[in-house]
Amino acid sequence: MNPAEPHYGGPMIRVGLVDFDTSHVTAFTQRLNHIGVGPEHHVGGARVVAGCPGTSQIMPERIPGYAEQLRGWGVELVERPEDLLGRIDAVMIESQQGSRHLATARPFLEAGLPTFVDKPFAGTAGEAAEMAALARRHNAPLMSCSALRYAPEVLEAQARTAEWGRVLTADVWSTAVLHEGNPGLLHYGVHGAEMLYALMGPGCAEVRRVVEPGGEVTVGRWADGRLGVLRGLRDGPGGFGFAAHYEQGHHAACVGGGAFYYTEMLRRVVSFFATGREPFPVSDAVEMMAFMDAALESGRNGGAPVPLAKGD
Repeated sequence: MNPAEPHYGGPMIRVGLVDFDTSHVTAFTQRLNHIGVGPEHHVGGARVVAGCPGTSQIMPERIPGYAEQLRGWGVELVERPEDLLGRIDAVMIESQQGSRHLATARPFLEAGLPTFVDKPFAGTAGEAAEMAALARRHNAPLMSCSALRYAPEVLEAQARTAEWGRVLTADVWSTAVLHEGNPGLLHYGVHGAEMLYALMGPGCAEVRRVVEPGGEVTVGRWADGRLGVLRGLRDGPGGFGFAAHYEQGHHAACVGGGAFYYTEMLRRVVSFFATGREPFPVSDAVEMMAFMDAALESGRNGGAPVPLAKGD
């Protein structure tokens, strides 16, 4: 076992994957099942044993290839998400389209299974809040995030608060490709929103967003007067990064490739599956959805300020 890898004892957690229109289904299976990645990316304690390829309105062409790849790795495939019940101990909802997640997650939450919902959490903050309420009713642990929350550069920036105090303001940049199936920031700008919330924490009260074909800028005003900025990039090289300004210092970083932040996120996900304890409150993820809802409305109204509707 990799010394950096957590070990939880007890039986191996059987994980199911739902909806195969994203490369995450292969990247996550490689790390959990220790296939085709170096030992530094092996994540212990859980194994992908079954999956439901599903359908997609965003990239349906990806599904057959990923399904064949997982089948070749020994993953059992089923026709319906509900067919996974009884075969798995925890589930990862992987569709690229947030509006699919509530319906897809419902049978697993109703069964009380630990459920990870990949980004974007839902199609709207209302759907995210409904998922969170469903999880509470059935005592089902629920987690949702983008892997960018666990980029090593973001984790380092969070650690600096011990020396420099809290983050007073942050400026984040993110590729922000648009897709009608995930309006506004939901499709790719969600990664920037995740980094912004990882740095600033919850508590945003109002959002303004200015949109142009080549990019956009969203400014959030937190209830305590702090400002957080998300720059969505469509022209130029794109990528991810941030500048964080603390009570006693400044720190800026470009975020590297996905290999390490996938691994760091999966370590938290497996711990969550094993313990049932969320690594951060699911209410934060619901609020982040409200942030993106408000940004979408502001952009449609010429950048007018829009208060967040706290859904949870």
